[in-house]
Amino acid sequence: MTEHEFIHALKSHSQRAYGILIDEYEQKVFATCISFVPNKEDAEDIAQEVFLEVFNSIHTFKGDSKLSTWIYRIATNKCLEFIRKHNTKKRFAFLQNISGNELPLDRTNYFTEINHPGIQLENKQTSEMLFKAINQLPEAQRIVFTLHKVDDKSHDEISEILNKSVSSIESLMFRAKRNLQVILKDFYKNEI
Repeated sequence: MTEHEFIHALKSHSQRAYGILIDEYEQKVFATCISFVPNKEDAEDIAQEVFLEVFNSIHTFKGDSKLSTWIYRIATNKCLEFIRKHNTKKRFAFLQNISGNELPLDRTNYFTEINHPGIQLENKQTSEMLFKAINQLPEAQRIVFTLHKVDDKSHDEISEILNKSVSSIESLMFRAKRNLQVILKDFYKNEI
């Protein structure tokens, strides 16, 4: 079945096509989600949301890019949406604490729980420090760095996923690396 036929089958709500879609993309979408949200349960929930979004909005797919690119774009957006909501909740809990209403839950290590199958670092402290450093990057740099270094996407693929030029992706990647060097240098200076 060609990609065009496959997309047509998805738009026709073919159960067989849905099954093929899940078989083909389930692990890839999960890997993308856990790259952004390194917590297995949350990454699984987000991956399910990605497939619901794909099923519910396949009729809007215009074919301007490959189907896989469109799916990765949805996955990336769902992850960012989750992170933004999480950060808003943390800020709200902090404000509640200041005003004396309620003690916030300690979720400082939330994004440092490393369960990513693609990252096998021997030292948990090092991996926690690395993810904390990545999470300190500005959002655009963090997205590009994560897609490239953790998810192993090429600059061309990231360009399609984010609807940005390749030169813009390269620039963001360069700045992300430079910023990470500064962040990590400061960390190691303070550790010595």
